[in-house]
Amino acid sequence: MRGTIDSAVVGTPVGPFAILAGPDGAVRAAGFTAEPASLLPLVHPSLRGEPRQQPELGPITAAVAGYLGGDLDAIDDVPVEQHTGGAFMSHAWQVLRDVKPGEPITYTGYAALAGRPAAVRAAAAACARNAAALFVPCHRVLRTDGALGGYRWGLPVKRWLLDHERLG
Repeated sequence: MRGTIDSAVVGTPVGPFAILAGPDGAVRAAGFTAEPASLLPLVHPSLRGEPRQQPELGPITAAVAGYLGGDLDAIDDVPVEQHTGGAFMSHAWQVLRDVKPGEPITYTGYAALAGRPAAVRAAAAACARNAAALFVPCHRVLRTDGALGGYRWGLPVKRWLLDHERLG
């Protein structure tokens, strides 16, 4: 590990939400856990650091508070930094950030938006490997039959996020 990365935990209606951010203010990992250190394995080795607990992360935690308060676009401009070594994965995560709240898409639709309509499994893998939950909104991707599919942080959290965005 190199250096430190800042961490904070924000309370949400579905439990604690931990965030790891680099010194430049970009989110490196986020998820519905009370333990920021548990997010470290999700961070690319070149971006890891020793988590340093902070009471808040300025514009990042303000954006989460805004989102939770009903400003569903508040998280859109928060910078995210994650690496995979693959061009498709990075592109797919960027495409996912353009999926609007309250307008979930299917894995098939997501693959098409990412420019590879036949790559449904690769699109699903992009969701599964996404370290920056909420900021890269993989919760907005559903199975073709409309079922929730999977979510690293549990289906009740995914359902809450989708309902929050639909009603927000």
